[in-house]
Amino acid sequence: MTGQVIAAVVPSSTATGSRLSVPGRPGATSPLPLLIPPTPPAGVVYGMGRLDASGRVADRSVTRALNWHPGDRLTLTATPGVVIARRDLAGMVTLTTRPYVVIPAALRRRCGLHAGDRVLLAATPGDDVLAVYPLSVVDHAIRAQHHLLEVGGGQL
Repeated sequence: MTGQVIAAVVPSSTATGSRLSVPGRPGATSPLPLLIPPTPPAGVVYGMGRLDASGRVADRSVTRALNWHPGDRLTLTATPGVVIARRDLAGMVTLTTRPYVVIPAALRRRCGLHAGDRVLLAATPGDDVLAVYPLSVVDHAIRAQHHLLEVGGGQL
């Protein structure tokens, strides 16, 4: 078996490889820019939970950050994609001794939540508010961000 010899591919010494050339300085290079993810808003505490068959969802760090206690009353509202809980003396939902929030069935249906769903909990202690997001909403936001990265060439 005879074959042709293929010449080795060796980059020249002037190739920059994985570096960018620095304007005004021939031969000088700088590292490639890295994408820096956006920082979360100040004062927001995030947690994860799983909705049980009774509509209960919990994350101790989130309820602790909100300083909510057993007996506190909450008002819950929902739109497609998010349930909002606020401490309210006239609220219809009361926190029990366990650190969970019960999302009523009507609000779970409105928001598209089902037993076993994982949710993102976002607490804003300064506003005394808890937002509960289905992971489908989080996934949609992430996919939209990836689309921006592809369109913008990786720069925000």
